[in-house]
Amino acid sequence: MPIMLRGFEGVRAYVGFDLGKSSWVEVSPEMLRAFASVTDDRDVMLVDDGGSVAHGYVPLCLMIPMLRDIYLLEDIGPARVCGIDRLRFRAQVPASSSIRLSVRLKSFEATGEDARLTLHCEMECDAAREPVLDGEVAYRLMRSSRALEPAVGTNRNV
Repeated sequence: MPIMLRGFEGVRAYVGFDLGKSSWVEVSPEMLRAFASVTDDRDVMLVDDGGSVAHGYVPLCLMIPMLRDIYLLEDIGPARVCGIDRLRFRAQVPASSSIRLSVRLKSFEATGEDARLTLHCEMECDAAREPVLDGEVAYRLMRSSRALEPAVGTNRNV
């Protein structure tokens, strides 16, 4: 069950703490073929020592749904990814293996109505001895009251 982070104060309270781990997600050959088709990437399923492996962009793209499995934001406006720092693809993910994500809330900096949330993410694979990916995902958050304001130039009488 995901942890609920309520408002800016709720997020700030978890700085420095592990938020948890996602469920395991299988990286099936079918998933790799679908990813290759959508991205028009012919190298998504590399062959290494006789077996197929997913290159780094597959687990990277799976981070977003895995993050939703770990935490949810409440009483906060839209969250937008604004960067990934120190991203490392440290090991390969073999086809038909499973991965899961561990997350620590590294920092939270509020500046008025906006904030920057940084998560340290590490992904493990059931077929690897070391983490397959790690990096810091940064989000820009808005307070929920600001998110409800109409956009500039919108007609409020509609």
